[in-house]
Amino acid sequence: MSLRTFKGGVHPYDGKELTKEKPVKEYLPQGELVFPLSQHIGAPAVACVNVGDTVLRGQKIADAGGFVSAPIFSSVSGTVKAIEPRRVATGDMVNSIIIESDGKFIETGFEHCDDFTKLSNEEILKKIQDAGVVGMGGAGFPTHVKLSPKNPDQIEYIIANCAECEPYLTSDYRSMVEEPDKLILGLKIILKLFPKAKGLIAIEDNKSDVITSLQRLTQSESRIEVVPLLTKYPQGGERQIIKACTDREINSKMLPADAGCIVDNVATINAIYTAVIEGKPVIDRIFTVTGDAVMEPRNYRICIGTSCKEIIEAAEGFVREPAKIISGGPMMGFAVMDTDFPTTKTTSAILCMSEDEVSKYETTACINCGRCVEACPENLIPSRLSKFSDHDDKEQFEKWYGLECIECGSCSYACPARKPLAQSIKTMKKHILADKRKK
Repeated sequence: MSLRTFKGGVHPYDGKELTKEKPVKEYLPQGELVFPLSQHIGAPAVACVNVGDTVLRGQKIADAGGFVSAPIFSSVSGTVKAIEPRRVATGDMVNSIIIESDGKFIETGFEHCDDFTKLSNEEILKKIQDAGVVGMGGAGFPTHVKLSPKNPDQIEYIIANCAECEPYLTSDYRSMVEEPDKLILGLKIILKLFPKAKGLIAIEDNKSDVITSLQRLTQSESRIEVVPLLTKYPQGGERQIIKACTDREINSKMLPADAGCIVDNVATINAIYTAVIEGKPVIDRIFTVTGDAVMEPRNYRICIGTSCKEIIEAAEGFVREPAKIISGGPMMGFAVMDTDFPTTKTTSAILCMSEDEVSKYETTACINCGRCVEACPENLIPSRLSKFSDHDDKEQFEKWYGLECIECGSCSYACPARKPLAQSIKTMKKHILADKRKK
């Protein structure tokens, strides 16, 4: 079996054995849920309910704040308790709708579609937009915007990003094991929007059972191909998966559509299926609770808005006090002070580690070994970019293509001097992009 990949990357311990063999478990929350109005790239949503209102599960509680925005829906039935700022995973205070669940989960009516092929493209896009579908792999870009490129006839590939290369995370894997039909039908819905495109299900070879299953399920689909990829981080990066699947390249000034591609991950494609076929908005998702500090690591189907603290309690709490807690995966996630924050459309996992191995390392001088260069999937020189960042040399940082960094962390992982290269580069990128916005 020929495996496609990209140049660079690393092979960290993946930690997936903690949760990959355990079926997804449904979890219904208790008490209050918090729905931040900024759960996506673009304009925040605007509350369309008032304090004291009674709401149903699946009822819209916030309208999109513009075209590049997305509505938000209640995942429970209950009463609007407050509309006020609440702290989210990043530490920011974000205006949020707080709903006290009544524990009944009474749903509003959903309009099921028996045959999506009878829908026009406009009707499909409207269903996706009205359901509040966004990129659920973490980017949060409104999906109806991504599926409305300037030149739709130039789209040649729809790539289902099934790599799930981030260590420890297995929500996409469990979804493909338990609900592969949703992925395939969701991809076919997208392909209807782009009649000239081919669907590529791109998946790493550490999921050989799923590769076999998807190949069997798509053997009669002339427009869909399963593409096995070499298991390597960051194989699931947008630029890397496009390069591996099509041998085309994009940079920071381009969109995948500029290379004739559209990329969506498993959770997003499943949400498209749910929106178009079942008529349901984005109100739940599969969420990984993992790490050696957790008593019972596994994947849960959660109601969006549920407190992360509550989900950990559902996993039997901590077996030992965690030294580090990360929202997301260890490579691109970020450390959090505590677990009392709400899950959103883009929250994929919570990782609880009994030891903070990174803090034990002592940073030493760069020995110019070049390992960061070998690891960088963007063919950059991270050690040099980090030095420019440390000296606040923005001109040289841009000259050496620092803005092309995808912030994957491969350079920091590979560095024998344990220098925080990715963090330094990321900081400089933020400063430069902030300056450009001011201008």
